[in-house]
Amino acid sequence: MKTRDRILECALQLFNQKGEPNVSTMEVANEMGISPGNLYYHFHGKEPLVLGLFERFQNELTPLLDPPSDAQLAPEDYWLFLHLIVERLAHYRFLFQDLSNLAGRLPKLAKGIRNLLNALKRTLASLLARLKALGQLVSGTQALGQLVEQITMTLLFSLDYQRILDREGEVRLVVYQIMMLVAPHLLPPAKLATEQMALRYLDEQG
Repeated sequence: MKTRDRILECALQLFNQKGEPNVSTMEVANEMGISPGNLYYHFHGKEPLVLGLFERFQNELTPLLDPPSDAQLAPEDYWLFLHLIVERLAHYRFLFQDLSNLAGRLPKLAKGIRNLLNALKRTLASLLARLKALGQLVSGTQALGQLVEQITMTLLFSLDYQRILDREGEVRLVVYQIMMLVAPHLLPPAKLATEQMALRYLDEQG
């Protein structure tokens, strides 16, 4: 692994463990056993480090937000899609532990986060539209727009909410919560199947 990638990986672990504001570039260098000058050669301060990690996060998430428009999705594929997204969010959880302050300090990050959120919401809206076209969703456009907002907020903040309650952030719980958000918008057979699948998913992953 290249030194630049090793620095990013070390910084990610420290930021996730201690919170980004509590970690200095000196601490990252010490943890790696390299000189501060060597780290500075690759990243001129903590801001480029954070932006480098966000770029990596963005590159990992973007393919998930651009599924083929003609893909034939089984019901469980929707939940797998959400699971993969939550896994990426969990892997870079420091970004969302104090998102408003972090974005306020780093305008480039704020712009990138907004673009990513818009892409996420477009993808969620597209997936819900597919379910409606299949005759499984019954809610109107306005209700589905609010559902997209609720799913997005759950994705962003549920892991941190668990941490505030002194629980280990669990990916499966976030996916379960989203399944239960979607269930009331489904026709009775699909609603029942989703609720049963959600409970099985929670048990199987436990």
